[in-house]
Amino acid sequence: MTGWRDRLGPTMARLWPGADRFLSWWGHNLAAWLPDRMRRALGVGRGRLTFRASGAEIVLARQRDGVLDELARIPAHGDATVPPPFTGEPVADPLGRLLAPRIAELPRWLLLPAASCLRRRLALPAAAADRLRDVVGFEVDRQTPFEAADVVYDARLLGRREADGQLDVELVVVPRHAVAPQRAALGPLADGLAGIDVMGEDGLPIGVNLLPPDARRQQRDPWKTWNWGLALLAVVASALMLWQVLQNRRAAADAFEQQIAARAEAGRHAAQQRQQLQHLVDGQRFLDAARAARPTSIDVMEELTRRLPDSTYLEKLSLEDTRMMLIGLSSEAPALISRLQGAPYWRSPALAGALQPDPASGRDRFTLTAELVNTAVQTPLEAGPVPVAPGDGEDPAEAPAAAMPDAGSGTPPVGAPSPEAASEAAMPAPPADMPPPPPPPAEHMNNPGGAP
Repeated sequence: MTGWRDRLGPTMARLWPGADRFLSWWGHNLAAWLPDRMRRALGVGRGRLTFRASGAEIVLARQRDGVLDELARIPAHGDATVPPPFTGEPVADPLGRLLAPRIAELPRWLLLPAASCLRRRLALPAAAADRLRDVVGFEVDRQTPFEAADVVYDARLLGRREADGQLDVELVVVPRHAVAPQRAALGPLADGLAGIDVMGEDGLPIGVNLLPPDARRQQRDPWKTWNWGLALLAVVASALMLWQVLQNRRAAADAFEQQIAARAEAGRHAAQQRQQLQHLVDGQRFLDAARAARPTSIDVMEELTRRLPDSTYLEKLSLEDTRMMLIGLSSEAPALISRLQGAPYWRSPALAGALQPDPASGRDRFTLTAELVNTAVQTPLEAGPVPVAPGDGEDPAEAPAAAMPDAGSGTPPVGAPSPEAASEAAMPAPPADMPPPPPPPAEHMNNPGGAP
């Protein structure tokens, strides 16, 4: 295991079971597509520096891509010191002047001989794949004759069983008293170890790390500064991207708000116009209803012509709202009330004042008022018969009493013509020997009644 896997392994195992194996496989296969020069530049597949005790010497080798390349041999600690190649000045790293910097920075591992370890095969549940070291720590006492505190141990995954899905695991145990001489032979180099592995039958490490996690030295990552810089750049770029997205959303929201405001103003203007149109329509409907409910001037004048006697003529006819007013001269002024009753266009006819004799014409001046009725309620066909004036040349005073209509009833006098004949008769002009009446003032003339 590398230091990166040692730090992130437990966390990834809790967050994503199987992530360690997947990331290892994924990174290995991605790196296989890169050229060797680019892999070395990126620090991928750099390998590791191994120490192996061989008698009185320490064999330095570089393991890369499954191959061990021997680099140098140095005396073991206790027999001699590492001779500096150039000067005798002490250096912080004993290998700093013996190896190239790019090789001296590699992780340093101690390789133990195969005879110094005890290996046991175990079958574990599949859930233990991400925490093999912690799980096999409970099996040391049962699988080996040692106590867990007296050995260094690790485990490696050999495979998975297809039948039941269990894991084939190999437990590797080395007594601590066998590791101590090997580390002592390294001298000051033992403090910088990143792990301890065991040689296999083929002369290559089997791929375990017997060194406890808290004793492993984490090598300096040459790309750590670049990684932090790139991470900071990614964060800044993401923040700028999010800020730009936010600005775009705000601009779109402002444009949409302006569009809504413009359409709302047009909608309010249309609503105002519609309200004005509705008011005009309602007003026109009211006027039409009021006009339809009132009799027309032509109908009123025609009805007056039919009902007024020949000895009566009008000086003024006023139709104001629901009030009708008649001003004129008549020799039968007291009988006009009975003649105007029962009309389809007005009701409640009455004299507005006292009769005033007119010396010039010999008639009485009268002012008569009535209330116009709603024609939608009563039609002319529903009105009572129309009383008519006596014939030409007949003295109204000598007319028989039977010819005068009853003031309390709307029935015509005996011998009166039918309403159809009366509607065809026209109002006669005053007699020829009657002097013309004085003309009324112009401001009081709404409808002259000199002629029917």
